[in-house]
Amino acid sequence: MKRKFLSQLTLSLVIGSAGLFSVMSSAEAQQKAAKQLTFQQKEQLYELLTQGKEYIDSGDLNGALNAFRQASNIDETNARIFSGMGFLYASNGDFSASARAYRQAVSLDPNNANFYGALGYTLARSGDDNEAMRAYGRALELEPNNAEYHLALGVISLRNGQHQAVERHYERLVALNSTNETAYDMMATSLYQQGKYEGAIALLTQAISKFPNNTDLQVKLATAHFQQGNPAEALQKLESLHVSNLSDANVVLKMAMLYEQNEDWDMALRAYQRASSLDPNSVVAHGSIARVLEKQGNNIMAIVAYRQFLEVAPQNPYGYHRLGMLLKERNRHDEAYEMLRRAEQIYQQRGDLASAQEIKEVLQ
Repeated sequence: MKRKFLSQLTLSLVIGSAGLFSVMSSAEAQQKAAKQLTFQQKEQLYELLTQGKEYIDSGDLNGALNAFRQASNIDETNARIFSGMGFLYASNGDFSASARAYRQAVSLDPNNANFYGALGYTLARSGDDNEAMRAYGRALELEPNNAEYHLALGVISLRNGQHQAVERHYERLVALNSTNETAYDMMATSLYQQGKYEGAIALLTQAISKFPNNTDLQVKLATAHFQQGNPAEALQKLESLHVSNLSDANVVLKMAMLYEQNEDWDMALRAYQRASSLDPNSVVAHGSIARVLEKQGNNIMAIVAYRQFLEVAPQNPYGYHRLGMLLKERNRHDEAYEMLRRAEQIYQQRGDLASAQEIKEVLQ
């Protein structure tokens, strides 16, 4: 899907630069008029953008970026070239460079909502929430009924604890599209974070009636009941969900955590094991399996589980610490010493001197 979009993007650049039809906004066209490309420059531009398309089709994003950069040197007034570069940088995970490219695009085409939306996305991904909100705000000024921009602003506001803004964007979202599942999820999370569990429960109940197959909403509802001090109701909500039938590791992890909080060790273990099968590299799932097995007193299996945990989290001192203690209990002193010394070293590297001292006392 991404490759198809990039190919279409490049094609529009090629056609526009060749002069077959305009792909520029009126503002960009005015700037373009101030700088007419020579026939030779148009040919070079066409070749570079065609080359960029070929790189994209072959999956060589770095090659495509190089071609686009050369194209931007020839025609520095073409906003779409810079937006294409921004997309390619973002695809490579370089969100700072992507933001710079999109800033150039919006400076050339200041009335393009798509460019501002893309700029907001890259700024949010690079951690600059304030600038991201400004960019999305400008995008909304240009397209007030764009649900994606309201959702993005709502999510960023939620991340920053701006709950009134979250509610404002939620209300606008459901007015634009009452079937937007993420809008209900966002608002319920906001209520939950504020400790307004009754409001969260009411909203989630309403949302689940609209979206009965959304398991994440159902887990959130159970969580709200649990936080409200009603674990029996929380577990009743979870009983309708069969862990073995779920395919979202994050949802299963949330269920497992609820079971663990309620000290239902068997169900917690089953859910954590399901999560680890869905996501074999999940540090949380593997660590939790080991912890629950230890809680159950199944130390032999806990030893195995801690070893598996350390395979996915080799720099986690807690794993070495607990594994060492369990081995020591079984009189496997050489192995225990090795694990505990490793835990002590990592604790010291991290500045956790109290934990390092605790292990020293065990080893004495």
